[in-house]
Amino acid sequence: MLWIKVFHLFSLIAWFAGIFYLPRLFVYHAMSEDEVGNARFKVMERKLLLGIMTPSAAFTVITGLWLWLGYGFSGSWLMLKLLLVAVVLVYHGWCFYVVKQFREDRNPHSHRFYRVMNELPVVALLGILILVVVKPF
Repeated sequence: MLWIKVFHLFSLIAWFAGIFYLPRLFVYHAMSEDEVGNARFKVMERKLLLGIMTPSAAFTVITGLWLWLGYGFSGSWLMLKLLLVAVVLVYHGWCFYVVKQFREDRNPHSHRFYRVMNELPVVALLGILILVVVKPF
């Protein structure tokens, strides 16, 4: 099970690297005023979302389920952690929606909106880490 834990943590780190970086790309994309920059951000966003974030998210979920089955289904901390993971998965889905909006040149938000949205996964990750390490209940 320790090897599964290693791969779970590795994929989690890769996923969250993308979760932290993609909204930062949204900030810069929303500020972009030229077609060359606009086209470049579209490519970067698509490759990050489809090439790194989504496979990493899938592998994180798969290895997490494997760990869950191996270690058991108990603890209130685990239920709250799973809720936070679900929130991050919804956020990941929102990223798909935003990438689609930018691809179609229909972005309705300012760079300030994306700056705020960029901070939300930080709170979720901190909560997840506290729950896993401290297991407060």
